[in-house]
Amino acid sequence: MSGSVVLLHLAGAIALLLWATRMVRTGVERAYGDVLRHKLRATMRNPFMAVLTGCALSIALQSSTAVTLLVGSFAGAGIVSGMSGQLAVRGAEIGSALVVKLLSFDLSLLVPICLATGTMMFMATERRSWRQFGRILVGIGLLILSLEMIGEASEPLRESRLLPVIVDYFSTDPVTAYLLAAFITWLFHSSIAAVLLLVTLAGRGFIPPELGVVLVLGVNLGSSVIAPLLTRHAEPGVRVVPIGNLLMRGAGSLILMIAFTWAKPPVAYLGSTVPDQIINAHILFNCLILIAGIPLAGLIYRASEKIVVLGTPPDPAESLAAAELSALNESALDTPSQALANATREVVRVCETVEIMLKRIIELYEKADAEKIAALAALDDRVDRKHQAIKLYLAKISARQLTEAEALHHQELIGACVKLEQVGDIIVRNMLAHVQKKLDRGLEFTEEGWRELSRFHASVLTNARMAFNLLVSRDPETARQLVEEKDRLRALEKEASQSHFLRLREGTAKSVETSSIHLDTIRDLKQINSLLASIAYPVLEEQGLLRGSRLQAS
Repeated sequence: MSGSVVLLHLAGAIALLLWATRMVRTGVERAYGDVLRHKLRATMRNPFMAVLTGCALSIALQSSTAVTLLVGSFAGAGIVSGMSGQLAVRGAEIGSALVVKLLSFDLSLLVPICLATGTMMFMATERRSWRQFGRILVGIGLLILSLEMIGEASEPLRESRLLPVIVDYFSTDPVTAYLLAAFITWLFHSSIAAVLLLVTLAGRGFIPPELGVVLVLGVNLGSSVIAPLLTRHAEPGVRVVPIGNLLMRGAGSLILMIAFTWAKPPVAYLGSTVPDQIINAHILFNCLILIAGIPLAGLIYRASEKIVVLGTPPDPAESLAAAELSALNESALDTPSQALANATREVVRVCETVEIMLKRIIELYEKADAEKIAALAALDDRVDRKHQAIKLYLAKISARQLTEAEALHHQELIGACVKLEQVGDIIVRNMLAHVQKKLDRGLEFTEEGWRELSRFHASVLTNARMAFNLLVSRDPETARQLVEEKDRLRALEKEASQSHFLRLREGTAKSVETSSIHLDTIRDLKQINSLLASIAYPVLEEQGLLRGSRLQAS
């Protein structure tokens, strides 16, 4: 078999490994994401529980990077402290190392079981939770299968004359080997996939133990770089935890690599075989980083904050607060097509502000203070100002001679602008009042009640983004999907209300205390969804896909 064919088979096996890992993570996030997030928020105040929760989440999501991003977003929203977030990430790294250990056993019998069972579950039902669990099983089966494929694909390399030369070179140049492992891990965006690849190749005798330890340290460097790069454009608060992980894990791997190549300690104590030595070195490294990270958590957190502040450019809004950019150019009014394009740009900006409001309001339900409440109310003031400016600009456009298409677009923008202003009012006048009531009375939702609200809000937020995109794309399929989602939300509201009244009949104390807030919030979110879904009607009507107030059959 030629070298190019061997590399092609190896590349395909590695691609399947990465896809399977992503499939498992996606299935877990879709089926149990809300539960996992709720558990994370509830346990992060205890340092010991933060470590355990991070470890469990990493095992479930098959990715320490996913946990780092999740914890970073919570820290940025003020839901968890930065120090607790650092400890949760430490636990997540150990969790990902344990996943590698688990997958190193002979699990070949699970491949047909997982593939057959998962496929049957996915195809035999429309229930979302069962389908996602089927997806998880299929992903696990493909993950194990990919490891077998990597082993088989690399078997012809035993006869290669070039491979021993390459291995000998990297054995004498640990720095290059260390950086190459870091680059491959960043390329894979998965330390689990990178270490599993090393373990499989080591099992075929391609990697000596000393080089394996150096490569594992490089993998940990590469893994610590992924989250900071993915969050480089995020808010400063979100970036603190990923930067702290880079400081601790990345710097730790560099220090230990230098110490290992200088002292050259024996690696036999790590295991009887090279694959065991690589896996155990990976676990040992992350345990050492956890032990060192507990007393250094405060120092690392403060250093991360300073680095984030230094790397954050000054906000133009602060230095040029009086200069608010507007697309409503008066000189374009004599050209209606250009003026309508300007108005569309400004409406899209209002969409962005409303999306921020809708995203932040659910965070305030869980943890609110006077400063955050005032900040959200200020966003509504911005929406009102832009709403008035857009209405005045559109009124001036209507005084010009418009074609039929321009007149329809003009009416569509007016309708969208009014609906966006109404959504902002619902968030501030209704939902923010619920937040204040919950804060003043010290109320807490039940775990099931909060999960229902979070799921309902997530659906409304997803639909809002579709509606905002529709203003620009005017895609009929998106419009149809948006209206269909309105019916699904109606069924979801009915289901949530029935569950809530069932908890009331059972006498759950928290359900009684938060009953009005829970039901009113569901009602407000449904009203917001209805307003945004109506943005799709002009597009559907233009395409002849709307009959009365209902969709025509496809």
